[in-house]
Amino acid sequence: MTSKLSIQEIRSLPKVDLHRHLDCSMRWSTLLEIATTLKLDFPKNPALQQTHFLVTEPMVNLGAVLNKFLMAQKVLASEEILERLAFEVCEDAFNDGVRILELRYAPTFIADGNPHLTFEKIHQAFLRGVDRAKKQMPIAVGLICILQRILDLKTVGRVTDFAIENQKTFLALDLADNEEGFEPAPFAPYFEKAKKNNLRITIHSGESPSPQAGQWILDSINILGAERIGHGIQAIDFPEVISVLKNKKILLEVCPYSNYLTQAFKTYEQHPLKKLKDLGVAVSLNSDDPGMFASTLSDDYLIAHNHQNFTLQDFKDCNNTAYKYSFISENEKAKVW
Repeated sequence: MTSKLSIQEIRSLPKVDLHRHLDCSMRWSTLLEIATTLKLDFPKNPALQQTHFLVTEPMVNLGAVLNKFLMAQKVLASEEILERLAFEVCEDAFNDGVRILELRYAPTFIADGNPHLTFEKIHQAFLRGVDRAKKQMPIAVGLICILQRILDLKTVGRVTDFAIENQKTFLALDLADNEEGFEPAPFAPYFEKAKKNNLRITIHSGESPSPQAGQWILDSINILGAERIGHGIQAIDFPEVISVLKNKKILLEVCPYSNYLTQAFKTYEQHPLKKLKDLGVAVSLNSDDPGMFASTLSDDYLIAHNHQNFTLQDFKDCNNTAYKYSFISENEKAKVW
């Protein structure tokens, strides 16, 4: 019987977080402050405030959670707020033991709710916040640009071009949002173009239960050129997918708490994290949307420890794997690890 790790021991572990959405990671106190300053309509009762803004209990499905994110969109209203958000996300991650952090965001998600903010203004504000954080604490940070599946291909092309124009300050290109009804194939030209311009590829796929989940993961790898898969946990039901993940050495960016909240799996015990690792699939532990979920990466570790029998060695394995698969340069990573 292995001894239980305390939350303090878990928090002090050096960690790598490869899958954290910058635009859904705002500190709760900051969110309330900004919502008040912007005079947004929200409950004054503290108990109702959390229900209004956050996802802290299981929702019916991923779509219900994504709809909730529209609340967060309203507070991303200025360059000053975005810069502060980026700094505080890095600071919160660092205080939770994260030393290598990849942050992803969709320029369209922020701009759609705040039309006065151009992609360039959004990106530069985030870069200022990240740069300020890196000067104050030993943390390696990189940004990933997200294409939203649900948008028209002309907009997808515009975001791809923006990512390529800023390839020195973007690590990679990602494809996110609900997979149902959005086959990977139409997005292939954009990812091919990104890859030719030295951007790496990670794709959200196989997050929600679906008979098509296995095919979506395979298409993300074979058609879009994914080097990593965001979530990908439904692979457990498809032996062929497991084989491809292992043979092609594709990493799954696993987010246990998020998967529970979106009801990708009904209980922590049913989650396939340990099974995937034991099968030899490369897995990492990640926080996804800690602002929206009122969580930290350490909470995901605690779930893995208490419900998946993850040991200290399992955590070290996952972090060493995540270090290897991180898109941040070896030079930058080595300085903080």
